[in-house]
Amino acid sequence: MSAENVIEEKKQGLALVTEARADNHKKLFIESYGCQMNLNDSEIVAAILADQGFNTTQKLEEADLVLVNTCSIRDKAEQTVRKRLQYYHKVKEVNPKMKVGVLGCMAERLKAKFLEEEKIVDLVVGPDAYRDLPNLIEEVEAGRDAVNVILSKEETYADVSPVRLNSNGVTAFVSIMRGCDNMCTFCVVPFTRGRERSRDPKSILSEIQELADKNFKEVTLLGQNVDSYLWYGGGLKKDFSKASGIAQATAVNFAQLLDMCAVNFPKMRFRFSTSNPQDMTLEVIHVMAKHKNICKYIHLPVQSGSDRMLQAMNRQHTRAEYVELVDNIYRIIPDIALSQDMIAGFCGETEEDHQQTLSLMDYVKYDFGFMFAYSERPGTPAAKKMEDDVPLEVKKRRLAEIIDLQQQHSLYRTQQHVGNIEEVLIEGTSKKSDAHYKGRNSQNTVVVFPKENYQIGDFVNVKIENCTSTTLIGKAVGHSDNN
Repeated sequence: MSAENVIEEKKQGLALVTEARADNHKKLFIESYGCQMNLNDSEIVAAILADQGFNTTQKLEEADLVLVNTCSIRDKAEQTVRKRLQYYHKVKEVNPKMKVGVLGCMAERLKAKFLEEEKIVDLVVGPDAYRDLPNLIEEVEAGRDAVNVILSKEETYADVSPVRLNSNGVTAFVSIMRGCDNMCTFCVVPFTRGRERSRDPKSILSEIQELADKNFKEVTLLGQNVDSYLWYGGGLKKDFSKASGIAQATAVNFAQLLDMCAVNFPKMRFRFSTSNPQDMTLEVIHVMAKHKNICKYIHLPVQSGSDRMLQAMNRQHTRAEYVELVDNIYRIIPDIALSQDMIAGFCGETEEDHQQTLSLMDYVKYDFGFMFAYSERPGTPAAKKMEDDVPLEVKKRRLAEIIDLQQQHSLYRTQQHVGNIEEVLIEGTSKKSDAHYKGRNSQNTVVVFPKENYQIGDFVNVKIENCTSTTLIGKAVGHSDNN
């Protein structure tokens, strides 16, 4: 990497850092949609293509290769990607040398349609085939369509050091596992990303060390289901032996991995996503409580408050089991923040089922929520075996009620912070004011405050003076002891 340099750009007052190599002369434009895993995958792709002479660019028109990393989780996401592909096709008419490819979940699901029916892309690459990109690009340059959507039981890209795309230089994602074994009936992920496989913890810690060396301050550990992380093997003692009892282990679970991260990097702040209620253990919660540098926030999707719907969705937990987990989390970490995923109008959902969802929300009072009306995904068990029988207008009304209730709860939660002094990591300039910084507290709530003499990447203590349902507003009172 000796030929590497760093290009810094200014956008909305935030320094965007894109890694580049001086001896690379081809341009890659890559766009990501969907989950954080997709963003991280795009960074892996950029790293693989950097070895093939490509630097990333933010200017579509100058790109030699345009890639869109896609999401199939909801119909709206797919329609957004289709519109972008149509736009790329128009740009390509002006620049015929430009090649266009589709990556990720839509690539796996719609490979034939993209290449044969619509003919708007040159290559199609599934989530486990990114190493094959150099060969596929050669196929395209030879005038042939190129496709590889084969799923793998082993691929984790553990040895690929991601190119941090448009990074703020402060926060980063690190993938710890890939795939999903939970066959929720509404979800396409197991079919587009394959089976679960966990990454060697040594490679995870090495990647975090690289980020620490570059002065990153926060890492989010990523997986479709981080709580089912489990790695078998040895070889930890040599390089990372600070976590008590872990160095000699032949198997590492998620709680142990989280402990290793916190102990080996005490000045780094850690988050993780996404958790599955059926797999989350109290061991994880106790590790979170033990370490100040593990953020007090859990994204804990539930999808419905009705046992009947949970069974229809093939969620491997009941409402009572979920409530018991939430009660234990609040007991062990009283200042924890929880967020949810919720689906309105799943197959067969009655008004009583919907009311049970609202009552669960009233019980938990989530800090945040990600809420959607059910959209049938082709290829899923629900699409094959269940009738999408809730009328659209009913879905919309139920979704509106869920969103309205969540907004009430979000305001209730942010109000609890007013008057507190809380540690905030500065991530950039506020979108609404060049005179203010934005960052997040441990609970993942956005905090805005006057810049004064602080810098991006500083940990500062902020006195919370006011709030909205989504944002805390305050004034910095000094650096925290985490700098």
